[in-house]
Amino acid sequence: MPSPQQPQRFGDLEPSKWPGERLGLPESGPRSVARIGRRFAAIIIDWAIASLLGLLVPVEGSAAAFVPLGIFALMQIVFVPTIGGSVGHRVMGMRVVPIAGGWIGWWRPVVRTLLILLVIPVLVWDSDQRGFHDKIAGTVLVRG
Repeated sequence: MPSPQQPQRFGDLEPSKWPGERLGLPESGPRSVARIGRRFAAIIIDWAIASLLGLLVPVEGSAAAFVPLGIFALMQIVFVPTIGGSVGHRVMGMRVVPIAGGWIGWWRPVVRTLLILLVIPVLVWDSDQRGFHDKIAGTVLVRG
């Protein structure tokens, strides 16, 4: 028979006192889960950079609409494993780290970026304020 301290179903989990508590992260300060304001500012910065760079690419017609999206994806895939996050993340004092620790590798940024491009996974969060894209990739966006 399961004890009350060892929940057996998702609904039996006690609510977290703060985002990241279950992940062993602090409530505030460095390595705490990045909050929505910083995340929103970071995505605006990244999208602005991708849009500006997209103006430099000589593509016409309907394909031109996808150029900023491709640049945005490339920025995520290249910068997350090399500098710890996108330009927007770093400007806002955040970084993407794997839950298991160590180097994030290349597959996590690729999976994470593909899910970000679908938009919906970014809008589905858990009590640790991790989007579905981070849960699948095994990452968390923390304050740096």
